[in-house]
Amino acid sequence: MKQLTILLSLILLGLTAYSQTVFTKADTLRGSLNENRDWFDVKHYTLHINPNLEAHSLDNSSVSWDCQVLKPHQKIQIDLQQPLIIESIYFSVVTKMNGYYSNKVISKKINFIREGNIAIANIDTLLKKGDYFSISIGYHGKPREAVRPPWDGGWIWKKDSNGKPWVSVACQGLGASVWYPCKDIQSDEPDDGVRIFLKTFEGLESISNGRSVLEGEGANRMGEWIVNSPINNYNVVPYIGDYIHWSEKYKGLKGDLYINYWALREDSAKARKQFTQVPQMIKAFEYWFGPYPFYEDGFQMVQSPHLGMEHQSAIAYGNKFANGYLGRDLSGSGWGLKWDFIIVHESGHEWFANNITSKDIADMWVHEGFTNYSETLFTEFYYGKEAANEYSVGSRRTIRNDKPIIGHYGVNEEGSGDMYAKAGSMIHNIRHAMNNDSLFRSILIGLNKDFYHQTVTTQQIETYISNKSGIDFSKVFDQYLRTIQIPTLAFSYDEKEKILTYQWKNCVTGFDMPLHFNYQGKHFEFLPLDYQPQKRLIKLELFDIKAFAEEIKKQYYVGIIVE
Repeated sequence: MKQLTILLSLILLGLTAYSQTVFTKADTLRGSLNENRDWFDVKHYTLHINPNLEAHSLDNSSVSWDCQVLKPHQKIQIDLQQPLIIESIYFSVVTKMNGYYSNKVISKKINFIREGNIAIANIDTLLKKGDYFSISIGYHGKPREAVRPPWDGGWIWKKDSNGKPWVSVACQGLGASVWYPCKDIQSDEPDDGVRIFLKTFEGLESISNGRSVLEGEGANRMGEWIVNSPINNYNVVPYIGDYIHWSEKYKGLKGDLYINYWALREDSAKARKQFTQVPQMIKAFEYWFGPYPFYEDGFQMVQSPHLGMEHQSAIAYGNKFANGYLGRDLSGSGWGLKWDFIIVHESGHEWFANNITSKDIADMWVHEGFTNYSETLFTEFYYGKEAANEYSVGSRRTIRNDKPIIGHYGVNEEGSGDMYAKAGSMIHNIRHAMNNDSLFRSILIGLNKDFYHQTVTTQQIETYISNKSGIDFSKVFDQYLRTIQIPTLAFSYDEKEKILTYQWKNCVTGFDMPLHFNYQGKHFEFLPLDYQPQKRLIKLELFDIKAFAEEIKKQYYVGIIVE
């Protein structure tokens, strides 16, 4: 009995060490579709935002939700982070006609109870499936100020070098509810977009996502912006500052794409030069991923008071008008200094994160892995495949293998930061395992077409790639996304018999990733054999162990052991 008790204790200690994080009720309320969230679908948001630039507060602001009932229920969860204060909530039944929502009955004030960063409102009308309703939330207060944006985000209240206000928001991870009341979960984007009314100030421009109601120089002083496409909550942001504006028309795959540029007056000359890379980026990514996903909303590059973010149709740029990442090449290969990291990476998110969005932030590798690999693809488009391989290999030096890339579901938890370089390296592996670049490109384009403006799970993306490639990559995804083990190719060489023996080690059961690479002018294929972890033999002349291993590592993120 004593031995059994010790054994159970050890098991429990192991489970505790593995789980590490203790999740709270608040984590579940934020990260899951509970009974007060799953009964309705948000169709549209209308924001009326009144920033007080002196007090660093939001005064007399409001947000309206237009929603459709999925099943009858009468309590609704509203996310708004403290210390912001909800003043009132009004409810009305509405109708939808020609894309617009209109009141069917007079709005009435409803009761609510505040519980930390949420409110639970009680609707006294029981609606049936398919009905539409609207709630309007009035609120005010001082939103959290960003500490280290965009990583530790919130409202950013800065001034430019001329002492004029320069204001924005960065809230990915932290959540859009840090500054406006919303259904703060990625799985429910407003299908019919967002309308933003942003207070204007004399001598400053007030900018947001999408298009201004009136086009043209200076028209945006009206401060009214419309996004027609579904959009992540955290992507809806204001920019307020002494901006200079210019624009161009890009002939893209879906016709004319309107590109607007916004830079501080003091930086406009540098910005005009650096932002010439934007059309180059769009050309490369439309080749690899298909048409830019938001032609109807246009594309904007906006100088921001932080490094950068993928704010849909209004990309935040703060890379100091230098190539690389603040002038550095994160890959160490030299290729990363040929282009502006923020222009390329944050814009790559328009396809992966904004067009295709993970339902749960545990699956954020879908955003960051593909966008990390977009850097490699951009490099390849302009500098060739060898340069791209070198960039990809160099990027691996940021991988930590500290914990699995996929986080815990339903509790608003991201996985490891390896969702960037390690997930990007996994995609590089998968591409070369296919040994068919045209097929790989068609899969990237197909993902953006078949999951156009949708929220997805990792299982959908994994299954899609396996089905379209004709190769079962399920164990590859398990290996790289769900463990911290790096698969290791172990081999030995019999110089007398000229025989190479190889097998996979340090792998999940069933792992057997195909390898395709060139060595000494010959193409080699290490193909699966019934997905069993057994040794295989090939005949190989003139073998150089070091050179052989290096050729594999150019295309695959794997370990190499010479036995």
